[in-house]
Amino acid sequence: MLSVVVTEVYNDYILVVEASDINHIKNVFRKVKGDRIRAVDGTNEYLCEIEKIDEKEIKLKILKKIEDNFSLDIEVDAGISILKGDKMDLTIQKLTELGINKIIPISVKRCIVKLDKKKDRWDTISKEALKQCQGVVPTVIDEIKKIDKLNLKDYDLILVPYENERKVFIKDILRNLKVKPTKILYIIGAEGGFEKEEIDYLKESGAKIISLGKRILRAETAAIVTGGVIINEFL
Repeated sequence: MLSVVVTEVYNDYILVVEASDINHIKNVFRKVKGDRIRAVDGTNEYLCEIEKIDEKEIKLKILKKIEDNFSLDIEVDAGISILKGDKMDLTIQKLTELGINKIIPISVKRCIVKLDKKKDRWDTISKEALKQCQGVVPTVIDEIKKIDKLNLKDYDLILVPYENERKVFIKDILRNLKVKPTKILYIIGAEGGFEKEEIDYLKESGAKIISLGKRILRAETAAIVTGGVIINEFL
């Protein structure tokens, strides 16, 4: 069923006012009065019927309000060193589909990407991915931060995949936790990897440096694999 992310939710109706969403519903999917669509507002999902449709807004009649059954009871955030080309776009799309709570773009020493106007694009990619995967709670795309500006004390568990780690594996850490964490952060390095001083800083800040296996993964692959492994462990 076609989904739309909305902000203007009232007692028994919803207004769709964003031009891109109106175009999507009206011209791409050619929905008309009486058709049903799904709407989400970041807390709940709604089964709706189109009551009025024109160029400036679409009015949806709420038929049923449904509590969020898609989100985890823990928060998993991903700190992703900014990747080149469309690799960051792909990573954001897939992490949204997985249900990552927040993506924090990180500027590290080996990052060589131009950052102007990137965040607006990333927000759009995440919003479109949320519609596709039938999620309810949007993945937050945080402001770009340097690695030493991360709020590491906010997390119960911090995981950092590192190609030079050979003995500590992610599965061992997750399966031997004595207390279930409520907030997890994992941090992925840039295409060139982390500088040693960055790893040392993260270790001193309480992060667990881990291996994802014998193969060296691309940064975008490592980001998606790590998120998937963590979320699967706590489903």
